[in-house]
Amino acid sequence: MKLHEYQSKDLLSRFGVPVPAGEVTDDPKEALAIAEKLGGKVVVKAQVLMGGRGKAGGVKLFDSAGPAAEFTKELIGKTLVSIQNPAGMKVEKVLIAEQVDIAKEFYLSVLLDRSEQKLVVMISAKGGMDIEEVAETDPDAIIKLYVDPAFGLCDYEIRAALADAHIPKEARGQMVGLIKSLVKAYLDADAELIEINPVALTPDGKVIAADAKVAIDDNALFRHKDYAATSTDSAENPIEAEALRRGIAYVNLGGEIGIIGNGAGLVMCSLDEVNAAGGKPANFLDVGGGAQAERVKSCVELVLMDKNVKGLLINIFGGITRGDEVAKGILVAFDQLNVNIPVVARVEGTASDKAREMLASTKIVPAETMQEAAQKIVALTR
Repeated sequence: MKLHEYQSKDLLSRFGVPVPAGEVTDDPKEALAIAEKLGGKVVVKAQVLMGGRGKAGGVKLFDSAGPAAEFTKELIGKTLVSIQNPAGMKVEKVLIAEQVDIAKEFYLSVLLDRSEQKLVVMISAKGGMDIEEVAETDPDAIIKLYVDPAFGLCDYEIRAALADAHIPKEARGQMVGLIKSLVKAYLDADAELIEINPVALTPDGKVIAADAKVAIDDNALFRHKDYAATSTDSAENPIEAEALRRGIAYVNLGGEIGIIGNGAGLVMCSLDEVNAAGGKPANFLDVGGGAQAERVKSCVELVLMDKNVKGLLINIFGGITRGDEVAKGILVAFDQLNVNIPVVARVEGTASDKAREMLASTKIVPAETMQEAAQKIVALTR
């Protein structure tokens, strides 16, 4: 689960990480009061989980409270569209925070390196940029510091890594404490990622987290009930948010071939076969074991919410899941929804003969193998 910026900063502040003062709101009148309380010199940030929100017009600096409140009024309810998220996201809340005077910007993150089976702290003096761009153009600018699972980090290790990353000497003392706080926050909050970009060094020598991203392991949300209420907000795509509300495993992938399968492995294989056939998968969707007709219908509905979908591949191997129940759900979906794109279905396993018989009188194209199904749907969409 990805947290909004205001949630991320609130979490980190509880572990001693210095963050700019600020409050979140969805009310322009309240925005005026917050901006006045912060002295008027504020930044208004749309709280949407999408990349490029600044370029999309979701972040703006102000020198007085009035214009900040007016901008908040314009922003609430607006849909922001970026290169990273062409579908756009609606702004429900804004964060109004004090502006930070920045002399230098650094990058700092904590995440799990699965190959090393350890947490890794990533440090760079090139903050304020996409870390992927830095990694590609200047990989030596990123220093990795691995956390010993038994003993943690020693101060001398952190100082050596900061020196290797060319962090200015005047910032290193505070950065040592910041890194230790982030590692503790990562472990205590069951995080999957903590990223601060930029870590700001102010003209008066203070280090502060000017921005923050935190992602928490979904499996640990029972320990963090304060975030459960906003769990559906964690999706970067509105269809993903709806899938969370319905309890369906769905990930938007941006292609044109919708994919529905049962079991993560089978769905992943379906994605690979569509790619091999020259198509681009639009999504990952796992209906789950023992899926009933109503759930299958709901899954078809989710896939069709993506306007980029030009064809649908349904790949079911019945074990716990009965093929005839899947077929029933498909028929209900076709009866109730306006399905005007080609659909290819491959159904094997439990009650598959009955499923194929039920679908025989429809416009759905049958396939005997997964490879054949992928080739057919890619051809039909062209």
